[in-house]
Amino acid sequence: MIYILLTDGFEDIEALEVLDILRRAGLDAKTVGVFGKTAKSSHGVEIFADIEINQVKKESMSMLILPGGPGHTLYEKSEQAMELIRYAKENEIKISAICAAPAVIGRLGYLKGKRFTCYPGFECECEGGIFTDEKAVKDGTFITGKGPGAASEFAFMIVEDMLSREISEKVKKDMQY
Repeated sequence: MIYILLTDGFEDIEALEVLDILRRAGLDAKTVGVFGKTAKSSHGVEIFADIEINQVKKESMSMLILPGGPGHTLYEKSEQAMELIRYAKENEIKISAICAAPAVIGRLGYLKGKRFTCYPGFECECEGGIFTDEKAVKDGTFITGKGPGAASEFAFMIVEDMLSREISEKVKKDMQY
């Protein structure tokens, strides 16, 4: 199961476009309310999450996704969210983060020696990481995305990583991308 964490202030496109593309590809993905059943996006859209964070089944997690936006700092204010991030890293479960959210895993030291991208200005919070200006980057068990305008490339990279290039290309074609 792929879990997409949602806090108030999440970037709409980085969560919802990614969710849409993953589901079009046939991947099992659920939105997770970090602080309850609902989360309000950075543009005021209220989302009812599929589940709350206490319902996450860690043993079934195949990937954890952290959308960015102004709400990215709230991950660190949730012990349960940080526990999921640490659990994923310790168990070599894939972690994907976009926009400002790579800074969350960067501050944990998880991007040391790894190629990554993020929203300009947050690369300094990923000490020891190798910043690239690409829209989406995969290195080991991490996939990072640059920002809202890169959400589709980020999602297609996740589909390719989790399933195959062929399925990713088919979803692109079906979407007229």
